[in-house]
Amino acid sequence: MSTETKPYHHGDLRQTLLDVANDIIAEGGVESLSIRKLAERASVSRTAPYHHFKDKNALLCAIAEQGFLNQNRLVSLAVKETDALSPAQAFEHYVLAYLRFAEQEQQTYDLMYGREIWKTGEVSDSLKDIAHNSFKVWLHWINELQKQGLFNQQLPSLRVAQASWASLHGLCRLFIDGVYVNREEFEDIAKTTVQLLIHQHK
Repeated sequence: MSTETKPYHHGDLRQTLLDVANDIIAEGGVESLSIRKLAERASVSRTAPYHHFKDKNALLCAIAEQGFLNQNRLVSLAVKETDALSPAQAFEHYVLAYLRFAEQEQQTYDLMYGREIWKTGEVSDSLKDIAHNSFKVWLHWINELQKQGLFNQQLPSLRVAQASWASLHGLCRLFIDGVYVNREEFEDIAKTTVQLLIHQHK
C-alpha cells in the first residue's frame, strides 16, 4: 500500500474543499459525500480535510453557513438599491434574487433549511448564529419597508417578517421539489407573491 500523500497547501484549502463538496452534493446528493471522496476529488491527502472539518456534519454546517452569508449579501444589495427603486420594486427585486439563489443553489438551500442538519444532524454554534443573524437582517429590512408604507404599520414587524419569509420559502420549496418547473411561471408566480404579500399587509 502506498504511503504517498498528496500536497494540499494550494491557495485557500478550506474554500476549495467547500467548493468541491458542493460539486459532489450537486452530482449525487448529500449521501454521496464523504471525507474520503472529498479528499480524492480535491487531490489532497485523506487527512487534509480534517484540518478544517472534524467530520461530515461539520462540513455540511460550513456549506450551510456559506449559503446564509450569500443570502445576507442579497438583502444588502437590495437595501442599497432602495434609493433608486420604490419600496415595492426593491422588495420584488430581492424576492426574485432570493428565488434565483434557491433555484441555482438547490443543494446549499436544502442544507440551510432542511432536516439533514436541523433535524437529523447536529447544528454547530456558528451555523445557529449565522442563521439567526440572517433572519435579523431580514427583519430589520422588513421593518424599514414597513416604515416606508409597504406593509401595514399596525402589524408587528416580526410577524410580517415571519409571514413573508414563510411565503417566500414555501415558493422556493415548490420549485426545488419539482412541483413547478416552468421558468416563465417561476417569474410570474414570484411577482404575484410579492403583490399578494403587499396587498395582504396594507
